[in-house]
Amino acid sequence: MARWALRRAAAGGVLLWLVATLTFALVSLAPGDVASRLSDARISPAVRERWRHDFGLDRPLASRYASWLGSALSGDLGSSWTHHRPVTAVLAESIPNTALLASLGLLLEIAGGVAFALAQLRRPHGTADRFITVVTLTAYALPTFLVALGLLYVFSYSLHWLPSSHLLSPAGELATGWAKTRDLLAHLVLPVLTVGIAGMGAVARYLRGSLLDERTQGYVVAARARGCSETRALLTHALPNAMLPLITMIGLSLPFLVSGSLVIEVVFSWPGMGQAMYAAALARDVPLLMGGTLVATLAVVVGNALADLAYAAVDPRVRV
Repeated sequence: MARWALRRAAAGGVLLWLVATLTFALVSLAPGDVASRLSDARISPAVRERWRHDFGLDRPLASRYASWLGSALSGDLGSSWTHHRPVTAVLAESIPNTALLASLGLLLEIAGGVAFALAQLRRPHGTADRFITVVTLTAYALPTFLVALGLLYVFSYSLHWLPSSHLLSPAGELATGWAKTRDLLAHLVLPVLTVGIAGMGAVARYLRGSLLDERTQGYVVAARARGCSETRALLTHALPNAMLPLITMIGLSLPFLVSGSLVIEVVFSWPGMGQAMYAAALARDVPLLMGGTLVATLAVVVGNALADLAYAAVDPRVRV
């Protein structure tokens, strides 16, 4: 176990370095910089050059990369050029909002996907199975932004049932206790539904295929022969083994918990990491982009490791 952990840590470190190096090169070599984003015509060229000097943009690329890498290795991700605060402080504010949104969405997509797959397996290839197949394939194929805009149009602009954007309303910002929680929950409904609908179809499709294979295996047939009901045989015996292909997909969803869905957060003006990275990309805020990239890459490494551990927990053969 210790040797496995060391190997994964070393591979993760190399991956972090490669992604960080490639991202730094792409962002730095792209046309324009943060000073060129100043659109005010009253700003003189001398002031723009002073900005470039203050941000170190007049130094060679290799020198800038070495300086950033040295600071990052010491735990200092620098200061955001647009927020004028440490990158770690900006990420510390946005990551919890993204984690709240994405974790609730992930729970919804897993619960909904499992429910749909089990409903389809009650009568495979029947009317309900075909109908749910159409629904899940549609949900899987629809672009995320289209789902978000559709939910906004129906529940916010047409019915006026739910708020359309942000984490809290102005009244919710000033409220306390249950009133503030209720306002937060109202703002969560549409983004969480968007996340859940976008992933529910994939979970249902993967799980249905796995359950179709597992329900014909000898141990499931033997359980039904001993008097076990179809539903109990699926839940108790077939489902744990059928979940194995989904473990990797769920483990790889961890980066989404950290980096967030850029489209969803931008559409709903959700103050999470996805929106922070989107604004940083528009403003060419290199320190914030690099910090967010490192966090997202670290989430990929951790997600893969957790998926492997989950495989071992579910399937004893992996432990051997």
